[in-house]
Formats: sequence, structure tokens, C-alpha cells
Amino acid sequence: MYLLMMVQQLKPRNFKVVTAPVAEPVTSSDVKLYSRVDTSIEDTLIDTWIASGRITAEDYQHRAYIAQTLELSYDYWPDTEILLPRPPAITVNSVKYYDTDNVEYTLDSSKYFVDADSTPARISLNYGESWPSVTLRPIKGLVINYDAGYGTASDVPDRIKDSIYLYCAYRYENRIAEDGTVPPAFYNILQPDRIEDR
Repeated sequence: MYLLMMVQQLKPRNFKVVTAPVAEPVTSSDVKLYSRVDTSIEDTLIDTWIASGRITAEDYQHRAYIAQTLELSYDYWPDTEILLPRPPAITVNSVKYYDTDNVEYTLDSSKYFVDADSTPARISLNYGESWPSVTLRPIKGLVINYDAGYGTASDVPDRIKDSIYLYCAYRYENRIAEDGTVPPAFYNILQPDRIEDR
């Protein structure tokens, strides 16, 4: 039973990005300055590398950088606190659940507590509260919608920006290979703030 509880805590059934970031941590102008590129001919390509670098870095660190809306869903009522992937969390927008007839309900926010200061953030039922006595539908019966990220580009740590500069510069200099490799220094920069996959 304890092992089952740990699996449920650490391995959410489903996680996805609902609303992607509206901006990137760095701009093409930043990357061109870093890479000593003087023309604008390849700005579109550089923008693609910036997005790719950011996603690669987020996936490696298991964090969200620019504010984005995420969704975490379970196929069951959790037996433990809920850990929200991709910190830092900004706010929990809703906790919804669906019965076997696909009727949607919203759990009153007074029934649970959000610890946004933890990494990752946690949701726990308040003392004396319990999950509703509703049989959940088999798939995505419990859905948590929340915002995560450091905020705007100016809020993103310089270490992360540096890794994206390095990623883009490497892609610029090694575009012919296009084998998807990333220099070890990219991961070395990100490693100190990497967290376990939640």
C-alpha cells in the first residue's frame, strides 16, 4: 500500500501544457549579440532555436520558465498530497473532477491548501476534509489547472538564459549535422537547479 501511495504521489497520470508561454526567456537580438551574428537573415531560424533551447532546458530541469498554464490529471483520488510538476507554481486556477457520467464539478478552494513555496508546489486537503464520495470516470477524473513559471523574461534566472544562448550558438555553428546533440556545457549550466521529475 505504501509503495502504491508513493507511485501515485510521484507519477501523475497525465500532464500537459494548456497555454504555452507568450514569450521566450531571450530574444533573437540577445542570441545574435552572444553569437556575434550581424545580419537579420536568419532571425526566424534563431527564434526556432530559442524555443527549442527553452523546451529542452525546461524538460531537463523539470521547471517552467515563462508564465504558462498547465494541467495535471489523475485517474483516481490521490492518497497523498498532490505535487504540481514544473515549478515554480504561480497559482492554482481550479480543481475539477468528473463522475462516471462525465458531469463536471469544481472542488471548493476552501477544502484544500496550496503550498506554492515548496519545490514543487503541493496541494493538500485541509484538516478534516476528504475527497468527494464520487466515483471518478476511468480517465482524467481529477483535473488540476494551474499557472507556473518565474513570470516574464526578466524574472528568469541568468543561468537559464546563458544555457539557451549556448544552445543557440551551438546550433548556429553546427547546423549541418543537425543530429540533435547538445554540448555537455548546456546541461552543466542547468544541473544545479535541476529537480526530480514530478
